[in-house]
Amino acid sequence: MSFRDFGRRLLGLVVSLLVASLLIFLATNALPGSVASVVLGTQASPGEVAALEERLGLNRPLLLRYVEWLLGVLTGDFGTTMIGGRDVLGEILPKLGVSAWLVALGMIFALVIAVPLGSFAALRRRHASGFAASAISQIGLSIPAFWAGMWLVIVFAVNLRWLPAGGYVPLSRDPAGWASHLVLPVMSLALVQGSLLARYVRSAVIEVTSEDWFRTARAVGWSRLGALRRHGVRNIAISLLTVIGLQVATLLVGAIIIEQVFAIQGLGSRLLLAVSQRDLVLVQGIVLILVWTVLVINFIVDAVYQAVDPRLKEASTVT
Repeated sequence: MSFRDFGRRLLGLVVSLLVASLLIFLATNALPGSVASVVLGTQASPGEVAALEERLGLNRPLLLRYVEWLLGVLTGDFGTTMIGGRDVLGEILPKLGVSAWLVALGMIFALVIAVPLGSFAALRRRHASGFAASAISQIGLSIPAFWAGMWLVIVFAVNLRWLPAGGYVPLSRDPAGWASHLVLPVMSLALVQGSLLARYVRSAVIEVTSEDWFRTARAVGWSRLGALRRHGVRNIAISLLTVIGLQVATLLVGAIIIEQVFAIQGLGSRLLLAVSQRDLVLVQGIVLILVWTVLVINFIVDAVYQAVDPRLKEASTVT
């Protein structure tokens, strides 16, 4: 990727981040009626509504409030919560760490499931075992993550009592307890995402094994698995990169639900609590972090894709 191309993509990322922040701010501050009335509820008196509007600065121009909020965000000041007056960033960061572990481990184990399952389904696609592998991934696709989580709790927590049914223990406090509490929620996400990624792996492997260079490698004596491992891994990885970037948003949404199933106090749980408490300042801060995270991850994936795909390198050089 040339420096000019990288700069153009970086500029696109900055514009996307700004547009996302504007849309999020408008969604929480340009609601029909009074924001203070939404926060206080229908039973609030006009005097209470006016006092809250004055305290939060809601009677100032909307554009001015957005600029002040954005400048605060860029300097690490997300404001204070409407409930309790606590620092918004201080509320977000500890919960973000919990959700980040859940999403990252979910993606890692999804790939651990998807790569061998999808490869086996592709290499054995003309046999009953390959059809069975494809059927397993198709069944996994049809199962919601929360439903898989409930069944995992019933089997491994309630009946077998091998693992805790919910909760979270910080890694610094008890590494073994941290791992045991994350097994079931991570597997709930990984099983569903792994089934989806297995379909993409299967398609990528079939495409690779249909190439002339793969047949040449087979002709000179490489086994099918050996040729795939030696010459096809990079091509399969390139195909998966874009899918992984897109699935991050899906994993974040799935993590919000899984946190509720397993009573994990992560960012998703905090978001739902803020919504129920009508704490719009905290809601817009959490949503901004989630959206910006997805945009940045997709930018990184796109940059890596450009760097590792020789076809895109050549196209960039030509242009």
